[in-house]
Amino acid sequence: MHKADAQQWLVTGANGNLGRRFIAATLSATEDRICAVVRSDRAARQLAAIELTTEQSARLDVAVLDYTDQAALLEAAQGCTRALHLVGILKATKSATYAEAHEASAGVMAKVCDGTSIEHLTYLSILGSRAVSSNACLASKGRAEEILLSASTPTCVLRVPMVLGEGDYASGALLRRAAQVRSFAFRPTSLEQPIYAGDVITAIGQAATLKYAGGLDLAGAESLSRRELLQRAAQSMGRTTSVVGLPITLGYALAAIMQALLANPPLTTAMLGVLDHDDAIDPAPALQALQMPALCRIDTTLTKLLAANANV
Repeated sequence: MHKADAQQWLVTGANGNLGRRFIAATLSATEDRICAVVRSDRAARQLAAIELTTEQSARLDVAVLDYTDQAALLEAAQGCTRALHLVGILKATKSATYAEAHEASAGVMAKVCDGTSIEHLTYLSILGSRAVSSNACLASKGRAEEILLSASTPTCVLRVPMVLGEGDYASGALLRRAAQVRSFAFRPTSLEQPIYAGDVITAIGQAATLKYAGGLDLAGAESLSRRELLQRAAQSMGRTTSVVGLPITLGYALAAIMQALLANPPLTTAMLGVLDHDDAIDPAPALQALQMPALCRIDTTLTKLLAANANV
């Protein structure tokens, strides 16, 4: 890409695995600049750990601010032509509510995009998100989608399921469980359709390039049960695992007890509901809309994850 064609990105929630991958991929493949917005100095230090050349680092600016601080975000967005909104939580607490993380930040982001030179926004949402959902997290994400889609700035809402990528928490947890002789899973017949992180990065870039406006459901090439996913992961390591199913009602009961007793429970009922959502969609319409090639298949994804683990 020539410098004359270079874009300037505003990326909120940039310290997550996808945000860091997007930054590394974009700065290495293009002449684009990125203003990465995070909420704390600790998050900013995560960005400092990204492996970049001196020239690439010079094109990365980091801003530490509250995602609902409209004035601060407006200042950070000056000169930006594209935006990527990655802010979101699976687990709500008293100090971090779904309404603030999703709807409030979306409202500010919509105003910032409409009030600056940003020409396109991509919002990463969760497969199954709908404002009418009975699940608190999915309903909140759905309301955030509606807020952003009602903005004047062309917006692509990209709904994805479990994302698997080198070095992320979900991938590490999957491989650790699959390595056990016996692994446990709530409702092992639940359908998973994990997508490779690299495919999500490609989709984000395509959405911005095409200035796609609207909502898209994008998942991996294969939908398989949670039991089969664990077994396929074990096979990729040359192992076998016996998956013991646990009733989902037990999971909800445990989550409810933890919510009642702990200020920051490791699992909540809403979080479990998101994780237990059946994912079985046809990704072809999204691939066609974004002019993307075939997706990475699950066995190839698992091979990539294992190779990354071997190099750690």
